[in-house]
Amino acid sequence: MAAAGYIQASLIWVAYAVAVVVAFIAAGITTFTWQTHRDRSAVVSTVAIISITSLLATVFLLPVDIALVSSTTSVALGTKKDWATPERINNILLTLKIVYYSLYSFDALLCLIVIPFSYFWYEEYDEVEEQEGRQTFGSRLWGAFKYTAAFIFLVVIIFLIGFFVPAAGNNEGKHLDLDFFKRLLDENHGEKALTFGLGLLITLGTLLYILYTGAGLALLPISFIKSAPSVSAPQLYESTTSQLEQNRERQRQLELRNDGRADGMPAKDRRELDALTREELTLVRRERLAAEAQGQGKTFIVRAWAKICAVFRPIKLIGGILLVLLSLLIWVSMLITGIDKAANSVCKEHCGYILAHINVFQPINWIFVKTARAFPIDYVLMALLIILFFSSSISGIATIGIRFLWLRIFQIRKGRTAPQALLMATVMLALITLAINYSIAMLVAPQYATYGIQTFCDLPPHHSDQMPDCSKNPEAVKPCSEWVNSRSAATQVCTPTVMSTFLNRVTLTWPVFGAIDFWAQFAFLGVFLIVFVTALFRTPKLNLSDIDEEAEADEEEGLLASTGRRFGATWQDITGRPKRDTYGSAATGSGSGSGSN
Repeated sequence: MAAAGYIQASLIWVAYAVAVVVAFIAAGITTFTWQTHRDRSAVVSTVAIISITSLLATVFLLPVDIALVSSTTSVALGTKKDWATPERINNILLTLKIVYYSLYSFDALLCLIVIPFSYFWYEEYDEVEEQEGRQTFGSRLWGAFKYTAAFIFLVVIIFLIGFFVPAAGNNEGKHLDLDFFKRLLDENHGEKALTFGLGLLITLGTLLYILYTGAGLALLPISFIKSAPSVSAPQLYESTTSQLEQNRERQRQLELRNDGRADGMPAKDRRELDALTREELTLVRRERLAAEAQGQGKTFIVRAWAKICAVFRPIKLIGGILLVLLSLLIWVSMLITGIDKAANSVCKEHCGYILAHINVFQPINWIFVKTARAFPIDYVLMALLIILFFSSSISGIATIGIRFLWLRIFQIRKGRTAPQALLMATVMLALITLAINYSIAMLVAPQYATYGIQTFCDLPPHHSDQMPDCSKNPEAVKPCSEWVNSRSAATQVCTPTVMSTFLNRVTLTWPVFGAIDFWAQFAFLGVFLIVFVTALFRTPKLNLSDIDEEAEADEEEGLLASTGRRFGATWQDITGRPKRDTYGSAATGSGSGSGSN
């Protein structure tokens, strides 16, 4: 039986290792996709890839945590498995704790020291001084370290505050007679200092999470749908060619009509000709883009790739619709949990609104609890949920940009992101990732993230030294929750995840962090709702300086009004034939420009 436990634990860690490798590949692709090609820096690229990989490894550890503690319990009987001895469970928790603290500390080190140093290292580079020999490696290193010293001083201050300042939770904790809370408060000063530092970073990340992840979660699914044009490439090519011919014919008419006039071309005709000339440039560019989309003048491989992309575009469109539904389901689940915690928390703001047990049906939590019975389905679903939140954060940062109040400092664009912007975005993602961990564990799937599928037998034992037996009374098997930890039977069976224990310790030891993080979730839900409703009817413009007039008009289209046309345009791209009207001419479609009269 012990061998089965080792094998199951090994498989879980192997799945985590695979996820980290995939995260490393994704981090490399993300970094090289977004950064500018002209000003690439090996130091910046390396730090960004390592940082993103570490962030993903941190959040991917949550499903490992859940799976390991869930594997120690027999769900049907509500008892610990034979191999799950107290010593074995303590070893599992200690391993998880070491990995968690190592990753969290590494993330904090990257966020507060390594990335700032890399930023100043890049800023210190001066090509002219280097060519003249006035800038050496040592001088550049000292210049970067000089500015980074302020961040090192900040880290020391944070650690000292957490180490020496009395925790507010310890003063309020005397009226909490639950064993669960007492164990959370039993910690040394080193853990308290780390708890304070990470609690502060989680709270700072939550403020960014409200704006960027809230907007990104609403816009990311819609971007999947909006990425498909509402006019197919063949249709756009033919309509643009027709408009270009009309434009040039009108220019010839104006020039012939005014040819030989002694007083020159009238002002009215001159204005019209100038407008036609500007429109011609736009139409020529649009015609070229439409031709490239069809693969005209390209090799067979390029044309075949264009067809393949068109074939898979319906999957992307359907995926966008499914993501919209998933985002709404997440929003509803978070709202249910938030209201439940606010109304039924056993200690309210004194412990960060820890909930004894879920009182209302919560769909996301229910789905995870049910799928956890067939590992690794729940692991895959949790990993996909984490990727959705992380990708939404990237989408939000790319859409909104890096701002100070209403002023945009840097813009995040594919292939045009400056190294400084890439590093700042990485710091923001590091802080947001900590907030994502809190949100998923505390609101999206709280019971699953705390105890997985663990259960306990809610019957008195036959003898004081025996565990209760539910083999003949399966209805007495109850899911684990914080509240039941005060009962002796549940205390011996229910093992909380390391992540939930750590987050609850933060909110209980430093209640101000718990209160801010909790109520910020409602602000997150509000931002999501506003952006989502707005996007249904009018999608915000994104990077319009790089989009032609038709794309601008297309961006202004409401999602509800354009989705049907996008499926039609996709079918036309696959067949390679534009849709024709009753008279046999290509339909111009929505957003096409028109010639001047």
